[in-house]
Amino acid sequence: MAMAPSATDTASGSAQGSGEYIDAPELRLFVIALFFIFGGITSLNDVIIPKLKELFTLNYAQAMLVQSAFFAAYFIISIPGAALVKRVGYMRGAVIGLLTMMAGCLLFIPASASATFGVFLLALFVLASGVTVVQVVTNPLITLLGPPQSASSRLTFAQAFNSLGTTVFPYVGSILILGGLAKVSAADLSGPALDAYRVAETQAVVHAYIGLALALLLIAGVVWMSRNRLKGERHEGGSALQSFDLLRRPRFAFGVACIFLYVGAEVAIGSLIVNYLKQAHVLGLDDQSAGKMIPFYWGGALLGRFVGSAVLRRITPGKVLAACALGAITLILISANSAGPIAAYSLLAIGLTNSIMFPTIFSLACQGLGPRAADGSGVLCVAIVGGAVIPPLTGQLADMSGSLAFALLLPALCYAVIAAFGSWTTRH
Repeated sequence: MAMAPSATDTASGSAQGSGEYIDAPELRLFVIALFFIFGGITSLNDVIIPKLKELFTLNYAQAMLVQSAFFAAYFIISIPGAALVKRVGYMRGAVIGLLTMMAGCLLFIPASASATFGVFLLALFVLASGVTVVQVVTNPLITLLGPPQSASSRLTFAQAFNSLGTTVFPYVGSILILGGLAKVSAADLSGPALDAYRVAETQAVVHAYIGLALALLLIAGVVWMSRNRLKGERHEGGSALQSFDLLRRPRFAFGVACIFLYVGAEVAIGSLIVNYLKQAHVLGLDDQSAGKMIPFYWGGALLGRFVGSAVLRRITPGKVLAACALGAITLILISANSAGPIAAYSLLAIGLTNSIMFPTIFSLACQGLGPRAADGSGVLCVAIVGGAVIPPLTGQLADMSGSLAFALLLPALCYAVIAAFGSWTTRH
């Protein structure tokens, strides 16, 4: 995938015989930092879900509304976000996204004061809206900062730092947010006592997100100072809704479907980890101890992406994708049909198989979009709404069957489709 560059950049790309691209290697560090930030913030949902589930006495399907509120932003904001990026450029678009994320973090203050679950969902939606804009910027930009033939490898390497964020943030968040959980059960309280308990317990969430808001403000200032450093940027015109005509391309449409299914499966599994590990027949852990295990899931993705960035330079990306999807299905079957450490660690190991999926699906779907890179990124980010759809459905399966292991059947079906896409791209 490439964007039409300036004359200087064209010469650079042609000299390597690999097509046109933007020659701005110093910007890769900036993009990698953004991957780290939005990855970490997204993974904090896995910590907040058990917190809010206990405070508001929710069932699994209701608790998964946290992911629905967060990932619904991708469905609503992605196309307007792509239009915004086309108008103001990648760097200024990133600043707008970061400031929107900061606003979402600050909304946790009134959410705690009101002790209302719906206000927390609103704060998460605003936060996710900013994450969406930043992701519309980062995914196509990192693929454009180098030769097209190494786009999958480069995006996978950048996604490794996304995984670094998802590994670090949940561990710290489990200490800050889950540390005081369940000293008193919300189910035993009512009236003013329950309201006071909810306000007091949600203060831990507020403090964590105020710290994030300050960090995001600082980063937005740094990015704004560098807003004119990207040279050779050009986008194809047209309305935002015209982006969907890209779905007429079979490869792109199949890729969009797989992004929907992959994000849904990944988020559903990550959201269930704490409750899954708390089960007596698995590890029987308390909330905080189970929360500290989440980094093993995301850490597997971190390790796999560093290794995958090298593997993808030597093996056809479609074959690697299919193999990883089949590996995820195998691990789900092992976890669902076992107990104790085997059930726990086989579930956590799915993070390793997830590692190269998103960047590989993204780059395979976007091959050949050229100056329509921002349009393609917008449509693909819409598909991230799978994180709002698949987790609640998984939660409903758990509620209906009374078994978290049975509920894993839905993510397994998602991985089966992804394996088919990987196999299909090797032939097309």
